[in-house]
Amino acid sequence: MTPPAASSLPIVLLPIGSDDDALDACLAALDAATPAGTRLWLADDAQAGPRGLAIIERWLARTPLQADYTRRPRMLGEVAHIDQMLAACGDADVVVLAPDAQPLPGWLQQLAACFARDAAIATATPWCNAGEAAAWPRLGEVSPPPMDAERTAHACAAMPPLHPELPAAVAHAVALRGNARKRVGGLDAASYGSWYAALVDLSLRLAGLGWRNVLCETAFVARGGEAGPSDGDMDSLNARWPAFTPRLANFLMEDPLRVPRERLGDLYAEAGSPERQRDLFG
Repeated sequence: MTPPAASSLPIVLLPIGSDDDALDACLAALDAATPAGTRLWLADDAQAGPRGLAIIERWLARTPLQADYTRRPRMLGEVAHIDQMLAACGDADVVVLAPDAQPLPGWLQQLAACFARDAAIATATPWCNAGEAAAWPRLGEVSPPPMDAERTAHACAAMPPLHPELPAAVAHAVALRGNARKRVGGLDAASYGSWYAALVDLSLRLAGLGWRNVLCETAFVARGGEAGPSDGDMDSLNARWPAFTPRLANFLMEDPLRVPRERLGDLYAEAGSPERQRDLFG
């Protein structure tokens, strides 16, 4: 199968954080795992310090990606900042990455293919070592990032693309379908202080209109640790969506993703030398 052109892939949105080392690792992973020419927006809510700005400047000078960088003169806040990014993208499909995310090879092509398989999918979340409901190898646990990125990516790419339902999208990396996002409106920056909670709320609004929030089991994005809500966010979520927390708890206890998680483990064990798989991620 011919890989999609970079211009047809979702726009990658990366809100810049204050952790310089995480930023450096994220940008290096993007260069290694993402097709040249992919559109990428680095949006800085007045977070990066002098070292972070130097890292971004050096990276922009040499990246093969079609990257743009913007910086606000003063901090707006995480949810309002991401909401403005989404609004600026109109009805384009996008992928929002966490500032400390490290995508594995083929990740963006796989998310695009996930959207192409089912027009009812509004959000697609890849596997993550710290992905809560989308965590691998153990559900709901934070594991170290994969030691062998290409072998892990190859195993994911061999997974049957069934795209099971998640309770909500997860904040390490999420593909958002543009026309679905526009139907439900923007993020609720008045009620939530964290992207974690605002994304859950967005997911549940999408589900209420019949859209799907799914696992893209053919992609993997690593992360240093799980995201979490800001003070008061869970109170706001529980007041608006009282069924969500019990649903998430049941999901974690019943573990409906046990079979695909075990299948991924088997595929990882069976994977050949990553040197022989490089052509899959060209």
